[in-house]
Amino acid sequence: MGRNREPGISLALYHLFKWSVVSPMLHGYFRGRVFGIENVPKSGPVVVASNHASFFDPPIVACSVRRPVAFMAKEELFSIPVFKQAIQLYGAYPVKRKAVDRQAIRQALDYLENGWATGIFLSGTRTRDGKIPHPQLGAALIAAKAQAPVLPVSLWGTQDIFPSGSKIPRPVPVTVRIGEAIAPPENRDRETLQAFTQDCADRIERLHALGR
Repeated sequence: MGRNREPGISLALYHLFKWSVVSPMLHGYFRGRVFGIENVPKSGPVVVASNHASFFDPPIVACSVRRPVAFMAKEELFSIPVFKQAIQLYGAYPVKRKAVDRQAIRQALDYLENGWATGIFLSGTRTRDGKIPHPQLGAALIAAKAQAPVLPVSLWGTQDIFPSGSKIPRPVPVTVRIGEAIAPPENRDRETLQAFTQDCADRIERLHALGR
């Protein structure tokens, strides 16, 4: 059984990083707008599903939903000294992208049991335009296993933060739109998970189409 709360060190670091770095950048440097915060469950497990176009997306999502969010991150990032320890303390956990990673799924479920929101990018990797051409089933599967609602989140503008060849983030406008939470799939058969995933992706893309 989970303790229904976040690990203390990760929670403390999350708030420190959020208020000293992420929030000022989102609301100041990126002139961030956040819509739909009233749709975020204030407590209990929730799977946050969003589109993905920038390395900045995980902290922007966590800051916008106003809850700690543990994100799956590609396993290659965990081979980088110091960076590995930093992202682990902030709740990130590795996932193998070319196969069903049962360990990553188990870790996601553990975070949900401990009161965290778990974040998953439906595209599985970054896309150049922030769209979701081939949504992956991970969010639906985890939601079904945990019987946790899924919160669709659209990130607009983050694809322009790092233009090709740039090493410095540009002060581009960013908009975050949070949709209504979706009840989890009733079962785990592939057809149900695919239909659920496509519905979630469609909701995110409709939010994305609203633009700034």
